[in-house]
Amino acid sequence: MTLSYSHAHQQGSGTTEVVAVLVAITEHTARVLTVDQGKLLPNGPLMPLHRSLQAGVRQWVEEQTQQPLGYLEQLYTFVDTNRRNDDGHALVYVSYLGLVQETQTQLQSQALWRDWYDYFPWENHLDGMPAIIMDYIVPALLRWADAAKKVEIQQRRRQRIGLCWGVSETILNNCSKNKSAHSNAESNDQLINDKEYENREWIAEHVLLRYEMLYEAGLIAEAPTYPPSYLSNAQSDNVSKLPDNWSQLIGSPMYYDHRRVIATAISRLRAKIEYRPLIFGLMPDKFTLSQLQQSVEALSGVRLHKQNFRRLLESQNLVLETGQSSSAQRGRPAKLYRFRHDIELQSLLMDSKLPKRK
Repeated sequence: MTLSYSHAHQQGSGTTEVVAVLVAITEHTARVLTVDQGKLLPNGPLMPLHRSLQAGVRQWVEEQTQQPLGYLEQLYTFVDTNRRNDDGHALVYVSYLGLVQETQTQLQSQALWRDWYDYFPWENHLDGMPAIIMDYIVPALLRWADAAKKVEIQQRRRQRIGLCWGVSETILNNCSKNKSAHSNAESNDQLINDKEYENREWIAEHVLLRYEMLYEAGLIAEAPTYPPSYLSNAQSDNVSKLPDNWSQLIGSPMYYDHRRVIATAISRLRAKIEYRPLIFGLMPDKFTLSQLQQSVEALSGVRLHKQNFRRLLESQNLVLETGQSSSAQRGRPAKLYRFRHDIELQSLLMDSKLPKRK
């Protein structure tokens, strides 16, 4: 199965397309704007009437979604060798990243806001490590590592698995012995809570690396080798095999490798949120500190230490009290804040890292 879907758009003579990744935080959830029932990002060909790449992406976003746009930054340039124009040339698409707030006006019928964890369920660690990682992903990736013909490639793949997925060598060895982690869930739960697990840190911004590994291993529907033969050809009953509902567990696929574009955008945002005030473009004019923290957590996919987060904000002097309070229906009303406009906001956290909760 492949999701390059050459039928989704008509072929033409152009070689360049523009693609937009528009991100919003709504009710403490990170969301991305899609079209075609969530299968595509807003996109379209660069045409002679477009005076610039950014003008092209703004036109296609307006036409396909009617979502108002503010600041856009160029994200990355991709070459799609699976798609060709009339002359046989591979298509190039230039992606842009925009931070917006969901409009209250009616979007085009084909436009749809989606939780970005619908596409990357393994990236949501707000409630701890998702079960799919140790139940299915890591065991399947270890089978992929073992399938390499050369020992050095096997070892390198195992090292990559540990680094990308935050898994210690002890846990990798345990999975290799059992082959199927989900057949020994109690043992895995114990290992995950072990000090050994803490020796390998989950690095939130490695979204693209993890996606690329799943693609390389043939574990996602967009991959040309999906489903992988190294699992179907397994000789032992204990070898991990993908469940029947794997296509639902591993996240929603997209046309034209657009899921890879979103992974690139999430990686960019998570890396920058450590040092720059990108979150400010996603917040309303007035907010509580809890709302600000929950929004940062939605982007990073991990819980933050409340007191340290607030001390960090105070030390950077980036927010001001408005003198107003929220109209909370339960509990004591919380103070409302706004961002300082009289300073150059070069960094949300300066030289500090997000204060992740242990």
